[in-house]
Amino acid sequence: MLLLCFGGMKDRKKRSVLPWGICLFWCNLTVVFVSGFTFSTLRLFDTEGHRPRMVSKWNIPAMEAISGENSPTPAISIRETVIFPDEALIFLKYPPSTALFTKNDINCTYFPLNSSQPQLHLSPPSIDGGYGNHQIVRCPLQPRGTMVSLAVKHNGNLTPGPTYRWDSLAYEAIIDRDNSTVVFVKGLNLRSGRAANPSKFKCLYGFDLNNPRFVLWAGALSVAQEIVRCRTPLSVLNGFDDSIKVSVRVVGRRTMNSIARLKHRLTPKPFSHHKHHKMCVCTMLRNQAQFLPEWIMYHAQIGVQRWFIYDNNSNDDLDHMVDSLVDSNYNVSRHIWPWIKTQEAGFAHCALRARDSCEWVGFIDVDEFFHLPSNLSLSNVLTNHSRSNNIAEIRVSCHNFGPSGLKNFPTKGVMVGYTCRMAAPERHKSIVRPEALNSSLINLVHHFHLNSGFRYVNMNRSVVVINHYKYQVWDVFKEKFYRRVATYVSDWQQDRNVGSKDRAPGLGTKAVEPLDWSTRFCEVSDTGLRDRILEGFSDPDTGLLPWEYIS
Repeated sequence: MLLLCFGGMKDRKKRSVLPWGICLFWCNLTVVFVSGFTFSTLRLFDTEGHRPRMVSKWNIPAMEAISGENSPTPAISIRETVIFPDEALIFLKYPPSTALFTKNDINCTYFPLNSSQPQLHLSPPSIDGGYGNHQIVRCPLQPRGTMVSLAVKHNGNLTPGPTYRWDSLAYEAIIDRDNSTVVFVKGLNLRSGRAANPSKFKCLYGFDLNNPRFVLWAGALSVAQEIVRCRTPLSVLNGFDDSIKVSVRVVGRRTMNSIARLKHRLTPKPFSHHKHHKMCVCTMLRNQAQFLPEWIMYHAQIGVQRWFIYDNNSNDDLDHMVDSLVDSNYNVSRHIWPWIKTQEAGFAHCALRARDSCEWVGFIDVDEFFHLPSNLSLSNVLTNHSRSNNIAEIRVSCHNFGPSGLKNFPTKGVMVGYTCRMAAPERHKSIVRPEALNSSLINLVHHFHLNSGFRYVNMNRSVVVINHYKYQVWDVFKEKFYRRVATYVSDWQQDRNVGSKDRAPGLGTKAVEPLDWSTRFCEVSDTGLRDRILEGFSDPDTGLLPWEYIS
């Protein structure tokens, strides 16, 4: 048997080696499958300019040849740690047969640099789990001059894994149904709503991206905002393995750090195949569990059939609320999405996941409610627009409601409690056909870029409008100061983009309640949705609304 390695092609000017290499195992001129990868020079890359060289190493274990790893993986280990502004996320890996850990089983431990003895033990605020064979442990941000790890009951202190910053990181990857790889990455710093030149980007694949000799690369097909789409090497497709890491390299710059693994592979479906749901909704939220019952129960009555909840670091028992809604026969799923300032990327990720089962997908927040003054249902509206094959986006105007004189959160919910709004609509939100989205997945939260040949329509506000309960009572509204989820929107504590429509007019950078807050943003009395709710949703015996029973 002969082991041949192709090193990186040398740049004739810089004489530097690009970070990739391909090893081929030849036996009687047949390509041999090794540890999940199939390396094929015939279809992967043009080998012109590559010189094979013989490596005098025999009887190499397969995993060593691919990943360079010699020792077995510990039963329980820290796969990696990501440092956020206010916490550390530790990805804990364990054998599939291991029972899920709780907060009582784990401590966050903090070690001085160059020391093996922890100086501090703290209980983790939360643990998200089980996702395959790992859990996400959230630890308080470590004191300066220390590194964070975990102590697990009956296992002692774990060795810290590699640590990365949240704002320069490839964090998710999917193989799309056209066999391209979609990589989600922070730190590219590209312009909002604009496509970048894909020739300047490459995707890298391997079990160990720090070992350039055993890394495959592929050119980018499209690059926009925080999403890179690349051709997937045939060896990766043929030997799909969810331990393969993916990263992005910008030509002339270093390779981005990565924790992204190929966890999903979407199966091809014809454009015309039957969808299980006519209308679905994607949303991203943090600590809004108490608002979910009203939002989901109401929208279920007007035509929404499926909800994708992207949980952006909630600590208010959102998982229990979702479970209770599922137990009540609502088709709701919670997807852990800890990546901050990534709403556009999260919506793109959701569009890919929803595409096979949903004909239309709405992208709205939990404080936004479709209102149909015409007394139609969303199903009626979508059916009317489905007759035209080239309409792929329905844009719905938003009316912003204020506190409506209230000091406390309305007991019957936002639709009944808030009845005074601004006169003019502001912005819009969209319902889209995910099949028609541009492959770049460019979106501005409010709408996506569509493929050529498709168009959008603006809905008449007399047919459908969104009631956006944006300016609620102060105890609810002040949470917006914590952090904005959109990538290109400044956090409100920052003295930037003061005139942005995302910010509340007249407020500074501190969450200090104005004396007249309860009467602000009130120009027009609008009781249309309130009246519909009280008339059509109240229990005739108790007068209670459906969400009052569960909340």
